[in-house]
Amino acid sequence: MNRFPFATYLTSNTDLDETMIHELVHQCMNKSVDKGAYLLRQGETCEYSIFVEKGLLKQFAIDDQGKEHILQFAPENWIVSDRASAYFNQPSEYFIQAIEDSNVVLFDEAFILQLAKSNASFLEFNHRQLHNHIRQLQRRILQLQSATASERYQHFVKVYPDLLLRVPLVQIASYLGITPESLSRVRRELAQQNRTILS
Repeated sequence: MNRFPFATYLTSNTDLDETMIHELVHQCMNKSVDKGAYLLRQGETCEYSIFVEKGLLKQFAIDDQGKEHILQFAPENWIVSDRASAYFNQPSEYFIQAIEDSNVVLFDEAFILQLAKSNASFLEFNHRQLHNHIRQLQRRILQLQSATASERYQHFVKVYPDLLLRVPLVQIASYLGITPESLSRVRRELAQQNRTILS
């Protein structure tokens, strides 16, 4: 697992000079999070977006039957937040929890607005990220509605290529919207197909 400093992330996505970036980053909050700790709980108002420098987080909801539904994973160099809760100042429907010991950077809407006002390239980048997030959510909804379990799993491997060894299979099944038993069957079938192709 590599470490991706937040300053490096901003440098690669804006044309701000390093001095300005470091001044901005100092306004953010660095936090070490133990495995299992929560950065957001259902019912709380989300105050921050979370950049993962090292480690792994998950965003999920729990239904009335107590079943966990994972919306997304956030490994290194990813940002996770409940933007609806933060923007509309309303209670979140989600939890955000560390799957591994993690180092994160917390930044709020004021930080995003300040950066957008001071740098046109970041404003464009932020818009692109928001629209890309919407696109990914729409694609995820369509997959959950129409894709087979095998197709969902193969897309997961494409989006999160390094997580198979870091995330319990039961959590991957939750993300895919299938049972752990169905996931095991899909993995066996794909492994068999690969062996047939190679033989």
